[in-house]
Amino acid sequence: MVSQDDGSITAFGFLQDIKSLLAKGRRRDACQMAAQAAVRYASDPFILSYFGYLQASVEGKYRSGIDACTRAITLFEKKVLRGEDYAEESQNAVLYLNLGRAYIAAEKKKDAITTLNAGLKFDRKNRDLMAEIQRMGIRKFIPVPFLSRTNPVNEIIGRLLRKKGEENRQHA
Repeated sequence: MVSQDDGSITAFGFLQDIKSLLAKGRRRDACQMAAQAAVRYASDPFILSYFGYLQASVEGKYRSGIDACTRAITLFEKKVLRGEDYAEESQNAVLYLNLGRAYIAAEKKKDAITTLNAGLKFDRKNRDLMAEIQRMGIRKFIPVPFLSRTNPVNEIIGRLLRKKGEENRQHA
């Protein structure tokens, strides 16, 4: 747990504790901690994102959970535009992951798929995003999203990307 000079937990400390509780399968405890963190750090997009995801998946408060995750993305994008230090666009993938998980909890599969694929645009190698997509039984990211999956351009690019991925795994 990371604390400030006055002994209170930092936003980063809360996030580490929340993630640790989730890794241990203690989702209800993580939800309670995220609720405490959201009160103290209401403008932190990552705290808000985890709070929204857990609110939807643990407490069944789908609408407010999805709203919190959506606000988190908006807050983060504003921080990126202002050039704030910790705001790197690749970190946006975590926010989309949590929103996608909130949609999954709400049984909104189409919204979840769209959101998880949007997250892959920020970090194509994010294992958590790919695991959620795989768990849902949906296909991988479409190389050229405005074309259909069966369009020859997407098929050729997809084959090339798979071949390159296989070569990289063989050399690793």
